[in-house]
Amino acid sequence: MKDPTSMGEVFLADPPARTEQAPSPVRTRGWAASGVAAGLLGLVTIVVSMGLWDPDLDYSDPTAIAGRLREAQAQLIVMHVAMVTGMIALVVFALGLLRRLNATLPVGSLLGGVAAAGIGLTAVANLLGSGLDTEFLFAADVVEKDVPETIAFYNHWIATIPWLWVGAGLTGVVLAIAALRYKAAPRWVGIVGLTLGGLTLLLGISPLQYMAGFLGPVWLLVTAIGFTVGDKAYRNAVA
Repeated sequence: MKDPTSMGEVFLADPPARTEQAPSPVRTRGWAASGVAAGLLGLVTIVVSMGLWDPDLDYSDPTAIAGRLREAQAQLIVMHVAMVTGMIALVVFALGLLRRLNATLPVGSLLGGVAAAGIGLTAVANLLGSGLDTEFLFAADVVEKDVPETIAFYNHWIATIPWLWVGAGLTGVVLAIAALRYKAAPRWVGIVGLTLGGLTLLLGISPLQYMAGFLGPVWLLVTAIGFTVGDKAYRNAVA
């Protein structure tokens, strides 16, 4: 018969420590390619939005605005698809950038999280920018049965909200700090973040914040291409 005292010692003893091998760094580039796609789709969104502007249109006439949107319905559908698809690509890029920066930044640094949050804010702006499409995109077809003033409001919505790329500017500045101070990314990525990202952030902070849409997608496209085809020092280090 076993001694109960010795059995109790077995149950109360600390379990043996598990020896787990630390996970190896991941060097996939799919997240960066998603950033390239998001940048291109962002440019498509901005170009289509600019194309909706008609200098000869009387923007004090809601019915005329509704008629213009009815003529541009195909462009609006392209803009909607580009915004929503770009939003999805932005989310993937944000999480990949977080993982990439956390692999090279000092432990506990907030820079990776802030960089991902900036891209996340841009994704939210894209989602909101497309949020009224279902309600108004096809309402212009039946403007006689709808209120032209509400369709005119929709025109203001799609001309501003999709342009809110200030979050991307924040990410660019954070990347500049990570690259130039901590060498957590290629130096040229930091320089691009400081210039294009910094200008995007300043425009976003200004009352003309929608103008950040001119530079934000360009910064993202250049940076994402760099992480996709460049970043060789990091990939060689984890090979």
